[in-house]
Amino acid sequence: MAEQIEELDPAVPSEENAEAYMLDRKAVAAILETVEANDQAHLTQLMEPLHAADIADLLEQIDEDDRAALIRLYGQEFDGEILSELDESIREEVISILTPQVLTQAVRELDSDDVVDLIEDLEDAQQETILDALEETDRVAVEQALNWPEYSAGRLMQREVVMAPEHWTVGQTIDHLRATKEEDLPDQFYHIVMVDPRLHPVGNVTLGKLMRSRRETRLADILEETFQIIPAMRDEGDVAYAFNQYHLISAPVVDEEGRLIGVITIDDAMAVLDEEHEEDILRLAGVGEGSLSDRVAETTKQRLPWLAVNLVTAIAASMVISQFEAAIAQIVALAVLMPIVASM
Repeated sequence: MAEQIEELDPAVPSEENAEAYMLDRKAVAAILETVEANDQAHLTQLMEPLHAADIADLLEQIDEDDRAALIRLYGQEFDGEILSELDESIREEVISILTPQVLTQAVRELDSDDVVDLIEDLEDAQQETILDALEETDRVAVEQALNWPEYSAGRLMQREVVMAPEHWTVGQTIDHLRATKEEDLPDQFYHIVMVDPRLHPVGNVTLGKLMRSRRETRLADILEETFQIIPAMRDEGDVAYAFNQYHLISAPVVDEEGRLIGVITIDDAMAVLDEEHEEDILRLAGVGEGSLSDRVAETTKQRLPWLAVNLVTAIAASMVISQFEAAIAQIVALAVLMPIVASM
């Protein structure tokens, strides 16, 4: 009976359900055929239902020539989110293919933290191209973020923060949000950060509680119980651990004087965790600082020193075994142990 319930339980992930979230091979083939036929209208139709992450996966899977042809044909439809989802190993190549007009439009759609993540590993010339595409205020925010050490919370945070004075009510906060220009708010945010007169964060209010509460309710009365402040100099790995440990959705970032300067959201923290897990897997495979999407030639080059060491040790083991040929010939059962000796 328990087995039957387990089979019928929709919460139990199955291989079929997992494949539903993967890029369909037939869809990839259809897209490549459309690119080869140079049919822009049909390509746009095929790409429209795809999430930016799926399009990034598609670009990572196909070869360099197909990638360039697809990007050129897709043209003005290229979204900034695709750039932020791309693996670093091909991001620079994709940016070099995009026209200045498309790149400008794509970059302007991104939050400051995504722009920082996008350009921090690029060449100086490409960095300057992207910075020139930004509005003046956005450019200043990105340049300030780049001044923080790499792999720090200051580099990871986004500078667009929704904050409110600690004495405000729910009604005042909602009116403020409605009066604020759309471009001055983050694309996505989960908390209102309460601050004191010195801009020190004192608590978070979730949007859910904000919308459920009466207008006259003070923000101080509906604060979240879990509240973590992240120093800007903290290592991003520690930040990701804090998000995972305390089940955070977002957390304010402060400077040396404790003043609010940004916020880190869960998507950025989880991206750090993914990167660290990938690095661990690659180290176990002896690939070092490579990427799972690297080409075979690049991966082979990185693994070559380890393969050479393995070859030398295998030869040494063979030489040791050869010293006991007579014993092995007399007692054939010893041959069973040869693979064990060779692998030691």
